[in-house]
Amino acid sequence: MSELLSRSQMLLLSGTANRSLAEEVAAHLGQPLCQVTVKRFSDGELFVKIDENVRGRDVFVIQPTNPPAEHLLELLLLIDAARRASAARITAVIPYFGYARQDRKDQPRVAISAKLIANMVPVAGADRVLAMDFHSHQMQGFFDLPVDHLYAAPVFVNHYRQKALRDLVVVASDVGGAKMARGFAKRLNASLAIIDKRRPSANVAEVVNVVGEVTGKDVIIPDDMIDTGGTMSEAIHALKRLGAEDIYCCATHALLSGPAVDRLMNSPVTEVAVTNTINLPPERKFEKLKILSIAPLLAKAIGYTHSDQSVSSLFD
Repeated sequence: MSELLSRSQMLLLSGTANRSLAEEVAAHLGQPLCQVTVKRFSDGELFVKIDENVRGRDVFVIQPTNPPAEHLLELLLLIDAARRASAARITAVIPYFGYARQDRKDQPRVAISAKLIANMVPVAGADRVLAMDFHSHQMQGFFDLPVDHLYAAPVFVNHYRQKALRDLVVVASDVGGAKMARGFAKRLNASLAIIDKRRPSANVAEVVNVVGEVTGKDVIIPDDMIDTGGTMSEAIHALKRLGAEDIYCCATHALLSGPAVDRLMNSPVTEVAVTNTINLPPERKFEKLKILSIAPLLAKAIGYTHSDQSVSSLFD
């Protein structure tokens, strides 16, 4: 009886950024999504209302903050609405945390937007954050509240274990991605290589050298996100020139902005695997794209958080 009572206290909310993911998470948890009204006034201003009783409930707001900026605003407004409706605890479940790339002052007179957005979440009323694959891991320290940081790596590793990949090598797309690539290599019993690249300007990458042996081998290139696809497509072409066999790339967050789809479609890649942290419109999907669901992982993390169990045990 106490278990049923505890489960009844959970309340799942979702904005409009990725409703299908929220519905899938809710299905795994055996919980309905709470009814929410999200509409606009005639001037475009957002109006948010929770249509069910929230008082004393353990609330989870599922909303990625990919562009447009209204997705971030929806998250903050939903958190504020739940707080003002006397929720017992509010967890911001952010599958993709936008603005995380601007995490330091690397040139004069720029905003550190990652810290600003991290400040806004607790100000709105959140008690915890549950997020997946931050662009930089130090983002966890930007929040002045508990953060559970999930990794999509187990989803990708399980996907690649089902393929008959020969003499596998995992290639880090840059030096900063070496730690992630090493983790993949260890779990897949593969060797490791690193691409040395230069970035002459934002969203522009140039491959200079590949450290490691890739000739005649199947290759996996993991990353946390694919934005314009420049880094990934350059890496794919460079590895193919060096004699790599089948090339697979994977990224947790599929932004796929600008020329990304054309670049990847026209590259000699075998498959591009991404997760559904961001809801992709049909025009950004293509034949070589494989979308893997992180809903089971998110559902387990939400369930563990709700019952005060260790979330890190998901990755043991």
